[in-house]
Amino acid sequence: MEKQSEVKLFGTWSSGYCTRIKLALKLKGIPYEYVEEDLSNKSDLLIHHNPVHKKVPVLVHNGKAIAESLVILEYIDEHWNHTPKLLPEDPYERAKVRFWANFYDQKFKPSIYNIMTSKGKEQEKAIEDSREVLMVFEEGIERDFPAKSPFLNGGPLGFLDIVVGSSACNYKAMNEVVGVVVDPKKNPAFCYWMAAMKDCPLMKETLPPHDRLVAKMRSKFSLQPPKT
Repeated sequence: MEKQSEVKLFGTWSSGYCTRIKLALKLKGIPYEYVEEDLSNKSDLLIHHNPVHKKVPVLVHNGKAIAESLVILEYIDEHWNHTPKLLPEDPYERAKVRFWANFYDQKFKPSIYNIMTSKGKEQEKAIEDSREVLMVFEEGIERDFPAKSPFLNGGPLGFLDIVVGSSACNYKAMNEVVGVVVDPKKNPAFCYWMAAMKDCPLMKETLPPHDRLVAKMRSKFSLQPPKT
């Protein structure tokens, strides 16, 4: 029988989606048990708790499982509704945060996957496409969240900071693997935001190590270092 723990997180160390949940739990001061999953040999417990997608992250709270990182973040913020709040109180501000979180997950992250899974001219095209998506994202963030530097909720890390920073703070690892995708000269506001978050002690202690992540990405996608 599975030992009942109030809060248990099933994840894998290299997943930005799982890092989101670690950040939110730590930010809220919620103790939790972490279960590292081998995605090449998924545990029966993971499949039991997430029979639909069979993916991480999965949060189990008092025996009840919640899947999908954005859903889990909202659950954490609603159930443990003490400060710091992840989402703004104002409905319009909250809607803008949700919009750009979905844009990031539905547009930018797939564009990165396309880069990782392509080669040659196809990869060059994928990099250009990703840069265009990032430009739209960067301009939208500057327009919808003006003067809220360094974090978008104007205080500690918030929902969108966590959604984006959990993976994008490691953009230098991606650049090292496939070549420059995120360029501080072309995306200064975005890179300033990432640098500010990476300086946050909570983010710094939670992100996966750079070198280990580079090795993982190269191994997963069978990539060689880019030519200089």
